[in-house]
Amino acid sequence: MNVFDPELLRTFLAVDRAGGFTAAGHLLGLRQSTVSGHIARLEQSVGRELFRRDTRNLALTADGAAMVGFAHDILDAQAKADRYFSESQPTGLIRLGASDDLVGRMFSDVLVEFRRSYPGVDLELVVGLSENLKTRMAAGELDLMVAKRLPGEQHGELLWRDRLVWAGRPGLTDITDPVPIVTYPPPSLTRHVALRELERERRSWRIACVSDSLLGLQAAALAGLGIIAHSESVLPQGLQSLTDSRLPNLGHLEFVLLHRRSTPSEAEVALHDAIVAGAHRMRR
Repeated sequence: MNVFDPELLRTFLAVDRAGGFTAAGHLLGLRQSTVSGHIARLEQSVGRELFRRDTRNLALTADGAAMVGFAHDILDAQAKADRYFSESQPTGLIRLGASDDLVGRMFSDVLVEFRRSYPGVDLELVVGLSENLKTRMAAGELDLMVAKRLPGEQHGELLWRDRLVWAGRPGLTDITDPVPIVTYPPPSLTRHVALRELERERRSWRIACVSDSLLGLQAAALAGLGIIAHSESVLPQGLQSLTDSRLPNLGHLEFVLLHRRSTPSEAEVALHDAIVAGAHRMRR
């Protein structure tokens, strides 16, 4: 029976999140050779190849995909045991900001489990656009934040990288000019990227619906008022990504976790760990 080293499992999950050994090393503060060594030891332990490597790409094997779930379960169980047998429990108030498109999925389950494990910690949840949340954090109004950033930006700890897609109601195939856009108001990152790429491709567009909430965008898109640019892994229920080759490629966005304080409180560290451990459940 294998007993998996938690350090190796954390490195494995970091490689999966970051998409490479070097990037994972940056996240963990480890050398690339150390990360490679951890993965080699884990693969030797399970007797299976977990990553398929070539000169350009790194991808999970079928066994690696299975290990993602097992690793999260093992680390979650270890964290719960550590909390149970610890002499003290963190207390206090945490003001948590969350991007609107995350709240409708498994994020709420992660918070429910956190509150059960840490009943002495009070959570104050603020939902909004990522850029607005950044402003509030800079003003000292938030302690932690789970939000989006554009590729190349450096703020925050990477949780996962997500493809940005065009999406609409099922059966929608023909998108004619001007392209009808369903979108958040400025300063939405997805709005910025969508309109920028349409203009680069010289496609005409019109704003068919603006909503502050994901529920409003979902309703408008399902009604056929227009299409949305949205992160693929947290696409609203009922919508499907579009394959119209005339629509421009939107690239990627990154979901990140940010701290206001350089030295977070014990409660903030606990919530940070819970969100990182539950990140795989927030996406499909």
